[in-house]
Amino acid sequence: MKRSRINQRIKEAEIFFDSMQFRLPPWAFWTLDQWRERKAVCHQIIENMLGWDLTDFGGGDFDRKGLLLFTLRNGGSPKDRRPYAEKIMLVSENQVTPLHFHYRKTEDIINRGGGNLILRVFGSTPDEELSDLPLTIEIDGMAREAEPGEEIRLRPGQSIFFEQRVYHDFHAEQNKGPVLVGEVSSINDDLDDNRFYEKMGRIPEIIEDQPPYRLLVTDYETLLKKGPSI
Repeated sequence: MKRSRINQRIKEAEIFFDSMQFRLPPWAFWTLDQWRERKAVCHQIIENMLGWDLTDFGGGDFDRKGLLLFTLRNGGSPKDRRPYAEKIMLVSENQVTPLHFHYRKTEDIINRGGGNLILRVFGSTPDEELSDLPLTIEIDGMAREAEPGEEIRLRPGQSIFFEQRVYHDFHAEQNKGPVLVGEVSSINDDLDDNRFYEKMGRIPEIIEDQPPYRLLVTDYETLLKKGPSI
């Protein structure tokens, strides 16, 4: 993706989060120079990959297959004692987050406001294929049986719980508007804990056609630890 397009999507997300009265922490709005001035006291943010994140899953068509998110808190580093994580996401109409599960993470996916969130669910087999058996899902703390591939509609305020190895994808329902999606989970590890049903990338390849408006979590290594000029 071009950096200019990433910048534009983050600007749109800032406006959307503000319209939903969801407030990000002050460091969400730091410039690159502010990050470099303060990086000595930002170890937890950098090591646990908190902050802006955006992916097109390697497909090059972010509006159809992509996700923009902001990780608010996460454990995992040796210096951190948090066994949990929290994210906020902007899911646009018909923008799909592809079918995947997590080996270790359990999570609640929450519709925090906006339109309706549509999710498909499948169990998995021992060899990580899609199961053709019904599975038990939990919506708002109430368990029920779901058929493999069943679509679940979460309206604002509703949530669904996912155990490990439960395949799911999601998108915002057409003509209902974008969705403010929350995630509360155990520790998040996007490098080693995601199993996509179809092989695809998680970290975007960025074409640097303009300076970053906000740093992505994937920028910390190159722009803060190594510190090249932009």
